[in-house]
Amino acid sequence: MRELRDRWAWFDHLLRANEAFAERYGNQFAAAITYFSVLSLFPLLMIAFSVAGFVLSAQPELLNQLKDGISRAVPGSLGGTINDIVTAALNSKGAVGILGLVAALYSGIGWMSNLRDALTAQWGHERRPTPLLSTTLKDFLALLGLGGALVVSFGLTAAGTGLGNLLLRLVGLAGVGWARFLLFVATLVLSVAANWLVFLWVLTRLPRAKVVVRSAVRGAVAAAVGFEILKQLGAIYLSGVTSSPTGALFGPVIGLLVFANLVARFLLWITAWTATASESGAAGSSAPRHLAPG
Repeated sequence: MRELRDRWAWFDHLLRANEAFAERYGNQFAAAITYFSVLSLFPLLMIAFSVAGFVLSAQPELLNQLKDGISRAVPGSLGGTINDIVTAALNSKGAVGILGLVAALYSGIGWMSNLRDALTAQWGHERRPTPLLSTTLKDFLALLGLGGALVVSFGLTAAGTGLGNLLLRLVGLAGVGWARFLLFVATLVLSVAANWLVFLWVLTRLPRAKVVVRSAVRGAVAAAVGFEILKQLGAIYLSGVTSSPTGALFGPVIGLLVFANLVARFLLWITAWTATASESGAAGSSAPRHLAPG
């Protein structure tokens, strides 16, 4: 193994990233992120699209594009589940009260706090004690920032797909196979580019310690490409899980848990891989013990 690590720098980098991920409690943080992801997903979607329903009530086409972008961002039948939640939120946008807003903020800030702590740990930085009020406010602002970045990403993907279909219809190539294939490739490239912007923001702006943008460019590219691969694999997995009557009943819930955990582990591993790159100048592989999730 030592000879292989000395011979191939990329192989040594993979092993160092894996060691750092384990030493910095990557699996434990991923479990915490998964829990808060499932807990906060539905309330946050309800609140977000209730607000969007009021703001974009006069532009239903934009709302439909945003819905389509979100449903395509998750694999298989999960897209339909998310779309049903979004539709319910739009239909009852006036019924979301203060209690629902408080629940969404509580779960969302808890999710963001765990995500920021996890990213900070994987970068090899220690979390310094900060006042509770200022920390909560920063986590809330980070949650809004991430929500805005995701909306921009979904909007770019949906707008690109809609524009591509419109152009194909205008030139009379809507039913041509090679034209549809080229549109699929262009949509995939646009989706990866939008995901790259989101992951670059996540890797550099969410950690509680300062991270140089240049050091995370390669990691964001790997995260964007890997996320698209996870989506495709997740679609295959969900199609197999939901093929039986029991799977059709529990498949979306199990799929949501599995997909959220895979994405969390993948994001944290990519962060460790980015932090252990020679150009990142990150700290050593020793784990900051007090960052372990409780």
